[in-house]
Amino acid sequence: MPKFLAGCAKNGTSTLPAAPENPFYAWFGVDEAMLRRVMTELTSRGATHADIFFQHTRSNSIAMEDGIVSQAYSNIEQGVGLRVVVGDQVGYAFTEDITEEAMTAAARTAATIANGRAAVAPQRLSWTKDDSTYYRVQIPWSEVGVDKKLPKIQKAEALVRAGEASIKKVSIYWTDSEERVMVVNKDGRVVTDMRPMARMYVNLTAEKNGKQQSNGSNIAGRRGFEWLDDRQLQQVTREALDRTMVLFDAKRPPAGELPVILAAGASGILLHEAIGHGLEADFNRKKTSNYSDRIGELVASDLCTVVDDGTIDESRGSINVDDEGNLPAYNVLIEKGILQAYIQDRISAKAMGTQVSGNGRRQSFKHYPMPRMTNTYMLAGESAPDEIIAGVDKGIYCVAFSGGQVNISNGDFVFSVTEGYMIEDGKITAPIRNVNLIGNGPDVLTKVTAVGSDFELSDGRWTCGKDGQSVPVGVGIPTVLVSGMTVGGTKMG
Repeated sequence: MPKFLAGCAKNGTSTLPAAPENPFYAWFGVDEAMLRRVMTELTSRGATHADIFFQHTRSNSIAMEDGIVSQAYSNIEQGVGLRVVVGDQVGYAFTEDITEEAMTAAARTAATIANGRAAVAPQRLSWTKDDSTYYRVQIPWSEVGVDKKLPKIQKAEALVRAGEASIKKVSIYWTDSEERVMVVNKDGRVVTDMRPMARMYVNLTAEKNGKQQSNGSNIAGRRGFEWLDDRQLQQVTREALDRTMVLFDAKRPPAGELPVILAAGASGILLHEAIGHGLEADFNRKKTSNYSDRIGELVASDLCTVVDDGTIDESRGSINVDDEGNLPAYNVLIEKGILQAYIQDRISAKAMGTQVSGNGRRQSFKHYPMPRMTNTYMLAGESAPDEIIAGVDKGIYCVAFSGGQVNISNGDFVFSVTEGYMIEDGKITAPIRNVNLIGNGPDVLTKVTAVGSDFELSDGRWTCGKDGQSVPVGVGIPTVLVSGMTVGGTKMG
């Protein structure tokens, strides 16, 4: 929460120390007077809402293939996006030139959407220093050079090589970034955030008896260099090895409708794609989602409670503030099967007569915000995972996915399973490969017949795409039994 400075008594009166200086003003080379003048131009022809979004992102990437660094580069992106909202309409312009002249010209361009009286621009700007954060970084990436990162990557390859002699190719991809954002709203509020991100992806190819198999694993989160310790390296390399080597014994599963158990953790990507997008408010405001006008209705099994939560420490989808300057929240979307709320940004919330939910997000200053997920997951239930598996006579157990496709209007989806197993007579047996899950999101939720007590948030690389924009997200789920889903495999005899 914001930290306010206490008053102090002097000669019988109460005084307050001077407000803390916003360090982002100096970083972006602006001051309050300049920002008020730009905001005045932005709202000069009318505005329901307006905001100025500053962003500076420094990112680094390293790719190593079979012990050789094949790629290494750094990138800096900086600019400002200016948005004016008039009812349902949006005027947007951006510039990489953060000077008053360039911002004023961009503001004038964005303002052309409106044709009315000037809105009241803020007389002063208010920024409150806030030391709370969901990203607890000890060693920021700006202080870590390649000379410190490369030994970690080399150690990851050494762990892979030592773990399995049949590995023929090892590719390791490393990225880290630090993003500064500052949002100035029409009401005079100024919010800032410093967002770290890191990800390591290990991809392997192994060869046995003339056959090759490939798979991989990754770790990611809003963390600093101290996070990349031996435990993390061992986790990601062991998982990559296991997922690759198991494919040599894998077979195609029978095709048709089967019970499907979604393993805790990464299976949450199916929830994200098949259901989460359908709950984003813009689709529902425009009546293009299968969930439109269904608040208060039963849309899932009463075992299902689904939330979107941007406040999880260090998770990839978490944010201290959204890209409209609003605080993230723990938002209950579906509670015991009943639809409670949509994922809201400012425009949709106003149109639907409800509160913003802290989900106004954008890829960069070149894009306007829209309702986007943060960390979307299903809460744990009461069933023991082993008992869920023991209750299935014949089905499949899905652990990892490579993503999928979904039709927002009706919820139909297709997902590829990268790690899965047969369930036979209540036991996990043979690994399976080349598996697709085909279904309908709302239909699948009604077929949930057991929810495990073992909730897990995936520590994955998940990035969500929508309307040409990408943002980092988190997913999670406990062990869940779906009584029937179409499995694409071999034809059942």
